[in-house]
Amino acid sequence: MAAIRSATQIAEKWGRVTPQRAAEYEEGVRNPLRDYAEGAIKANDAWKSGTQAAIQADRFVAGVRRTGTAKWQAKAATLGTQRFGPGVQLAQGDYERGFAPFAEAIQRVTLPPRGPRRSPQNLQRVKAIVDALSAAKEAQLRGGRA
Repeated sequence: MAAIRSATQIAEKWGRVTPQRAAEYEEGVRNPLRDYAEGAIKANDAWKSGTQAAIQADRFVAGVRRTGTAKWQAKAATLGTQRFGPGVQLAQGDYERGFAPFAEAIQRVTLPPRGPRRSPQNLQRVKAIVDALSAAKEAQLRGGRA
């Protein structure tokens, strides 16, 4: 039998020592051994294969069942709540850049006239916005602009 410490001892040490390694974490992120994007792109076929295998084995459902609502709720309510505000603030510029093409697409729409309340003609106004947003998304996926 292989000698190994108990899972409790290992987890205790991990919880005690790892938070002190933030500087090493940052250093690794800022100076990776290999380029992130290049490696991720090269791994695309492996990702597809792994994803398909997970779909075939219903691993998503298995993971959700294993975790359960109580664990998800506890982590989301504690960690999620603590990180939500700072995460939003840090992402504000990304949000603006990501939403800008869709805001511009909406601004370019000429809406048909509004009809009476609950009029089917009002759905044409919704459709005009949906069509503009869909075109903007398709253009984005093709690497261009709507």
